[in-house]
Amino acid sequence: MTSAYVTTKDGVEIFYKDWGPKTAQPIVFHHGWPLSSDDWDAQMLFFVNQGYRVIAHDRRGHGRSSQVSEGHDLDHYAADASAVAEALDLRNAVHIGHSTGGGEVARYVAKFGQPQGRVAKAVLVAAIPPLMLKTPANPEGTPIEVFDGFRAALAANRSQFFLDVPTGPFYGFNRPGVTPIPGAIQNWWRQGMMGSAKAHYDGIKAFSETDQTEDLKTITVPTLVMHGDDDQVVPYQDAAVKAVKLLKHGTLKIYKGYPHGMLTTHADVLNPDLLAFVKG
Repeated sequence: MTSAYVTTKDGVEIFYKDWGPKTAQPIVFHHGWPLSSDDWDAQMLFFVNQGYRVIAHDRRGHGRSSQVSEGHDLDHYAADASAVAEALDLRNAVHIGHSTGGGEVARYVAKFGQPQGRVAKAVLVAAIPPLMLKTPANPEGTPIEVFDGFRAALAANRSQFFLDVPTGPFYGFNRPGVTPIPGAIQNWWRQGMMGSAKAHYDGIKAFSETDQTEDLKTITVPTLVMHGDDDQVVPYQDAAVKAVKLLKHGTLKIYKGYPHGMLTTHADVLNPDLLAFVKG
């Protein structure tokens, strides 16, 4: 098992984990905002025990990576992911992204991953593409006032905001009859507070206002799109349902009643589905 750093062309140190046999097919995990590679524990342990090589990195400004001031946008996120893939010479990899990490996967695969044969398949889980923001061309999107509210709450008291999100909508713990998991809430807060407030603040614009329509159209590898129909953070009708129509080889799987953080709350269901897609 390895954990180390890759230095990008603009001098950012990106932390990564690399577990399992180097000769095995690699599976690369891309985390959501404002978390870290630790959010993939349940998936990385599952897949390494299935004999795969598993890699996950902390996005710039998140987790253990450099808390740089600039570059908190999808282009830099994808370039940083590419720097890790090149440093480890990953080929025939399956890239799996959650939420903002799904946007990162889409941009990485479209821009860096396909011509060199580095990517075999992709998975977008509760992911942000094609566009979260409500615009004249995307009337079903989320109004800018919602994201302005995120920025205001983060700037006023990031620590409290990072308790409110997982306690409520992220895991669906605000739904009647759903029992909160204190460890999941605490782990979300822990991961968030490890990162940079500047990166998290700027990242709201990145995940909400980036139109990835062309990224999705460019992807030619088989792509699985997974989303819960009770996602209160990234509504599935404006994300997964639209995304799969733009993909050349997309497959859509909707999970009834599942929340945005379903990889944590329903890992027992999602992990076997991910494995079936990877093997298929």
